[in-house]
Amino acid sequence: MIGEANAGKALTVDLEGASFARIPIKTRVVMPGDDLDAFVREYATDVVQPGDILFVTEKIVAITQGRSYPIDSIKPRRLAFFLSKFVVKTPYGIGLGMPETMEMALRECGTIRILFAAGVSAVTKLFGRKGDFYRVAGDKARSIDGPTSGTIPPYNKAVVLGPERPRAVAARLKGLLGNGVEVAVVDINDIGGNILGSTLLKEREKQLVAILRDNPLGQGHQSTPLGIVRAS
Repeated sequence: MIGEANAGKALTVDLEGASFARIPIKTRVVMPGDDLDAFVREYATDVVQPGDILFVTEKIVAITQGRSYPIDSIKPRRLAFFLSKFVVKTPYGIGLGMPETMEMALRECGTIRILFAAGVSAVTKLFGRKGDFYRVAGDKARSIDGPTSGTIPPYNKAVVLGPERPRAVAARLKGLLGNGVEVAVVDINDIGGNILGSTLLKEREKQLVAILRDNPLGQGHQSTPLGIVRAS
């Protein structure tokens, strides 16, 4: 089923003299234990065309890999409480700004790396630089999703980690769909985005980030965890 765009976002975008359609695919809510291949086959097979790029949100990949944790199952250590106080909170998501998400970052990335990232960030912020914490901590830290009021239940009370082996997941889904369809696992929000793994060349990955920069699918109740980019 074709879904609606994120509020106020167009379904087409012009870039470098070309026009691209961004087609949201509306689905049911993905649950732990769901099979990603079966899910993509169910919702995308009849929609994609040769030459399309299917983009899959990193969150549903992670959920189907068993990387979603109820908030009440996470017991943060004192260090997580301390470090989370220094995370800048934005309207776009909690990030590591709560003890539970910071605790999962410490587990995923290692205490030394998180402490080093925090130290680098504290110094470079004095010179007006932003984003160094995540540049040092890496994709695993950046991809951790915390609960927000706009998140679909039950994930409004859960922490979802980044997906494992996203490049291999993209390659597997490309083989599943065939027919000249490329696949990308993406982390896109209202302040930018990243390609965590894809079957695209680097230049086309950069182009895809630019095409999706305004977050046409959204992260709230739209229930559109899959989408298609199609040259038009």
